[in-house]
Amino acid sequence: MTSRNPRTDRAAVARILLALILAAFCWEGGAFAQTGSAAGTDAGAASANAATATAAAPAAMPMAGEGMLYPGDDFKLGSGDLIAVRVFQQADYQATVRVDAEGNVLLPYIGSVNVKGLTVRAAQALIADRLRTGEFYKDPDVIIQVLDTVNGSVIVTGEVRGMVPVATERSLREVLLIAGGLPANASHTVKIVRPGLADPIVVNLGTDLASSTAANIPVRPHDIIQVTRASVVYVEGAFARQGQVALDQASPLTLLQVVALSGGINFEGRYDDLRLIRTVGTERKLVEVDIKKVRDGKAPDPVLEPNDIVFLPTNAMKAMLKNLGTGGIIGLVSVLIAVRTL
Repeated sequence: MTSRNPRTDRAAVARILLALILAAFCWEGGAFAQTGSAAGTDAGAASANAATATAAAPAAMPMAGEGMLYPGDDFKLGSGDLIAVRVFQQADYQATVRVDAEGNVLLPYIGSVNVKGLTVRAAQALIADRLRTGEFYKDPDVIIQVLDTVNGSVIVTGEVRGMVPVATERSLREVLLIAGGLPANASHTVKIVRPGLADPIVVNLGTDLASSTAANIPVRPHDIIQVTRASVVYVEGAFARQGQVALDQASPLTLLQVVALSGGINFEGRYDDLRLIRTVGTERKLVEVDIKKVRDGKAPDPVLEPNDIVFLPTNAMKAMLKNLGTGGIIGLVSVLIAVRTL
């Protein structure tokens, strides 16, 4: 009958123990990595859609003096306005002039023309008539573009910057779209600072600027529109990347998407102890969330709110194993085997 070697048995047990530890390490990390990848795909798709929408939106309007502004044909010209005058399909007729104190502009062929108080449409018709009467062109199509204005403009500041000419009034939507639209990191709650009003006008545009009824509010000359940065969600604890994640109000952000955007949960994370801390009024409340059930589709994926804190504590044993690494674990097991065989 063959006798069993105690040392061989201990070595076999140690190898099995090591295999179990490594399997647990790979299973915990891999299981959530798969879910994080799926959530990352959703988040990536949302980001791609946002990027497409941004690309399709009008280009951000430069500050006054840096490029063409579109004030509308009803915008009234006044002293100090800088305008570009050209004739459609006539490359030889182009002039950039500033309206002087008397409201005159000096133009090629026709000399001084008084445009003070005229709308862009009326000024175009007047210049075209002068060119036609002087027989310089048979049927000129005059185009006036406003490059800079000190009369009846609205300043947009913050996450969106620009100066938009306004003759009498324009909708908030139109002004924001001319200024380049709302970027993903901009809050959809804007303030209108109006001369003569003690408090700013606060407008909640909702999730979609294009369909927002609140965006129909009229904006008047000399108003200042303040567009602040959007709210954020804070990620702390056993995540690959910690810090802030901006909320895009046009696309709700869920817990799994935040996990994916943060690089996923680390091996040492305590899955059964994820904490979602939410600010309600002036108080902070703990919202119970079972991340494993959410990950496995057995619980709804909660939509995060501004200033939420997602905190995942660390499992001390798993953290130690992670710090040791595979080589360290093998070395530790080897030491244990050597000690037990003494």
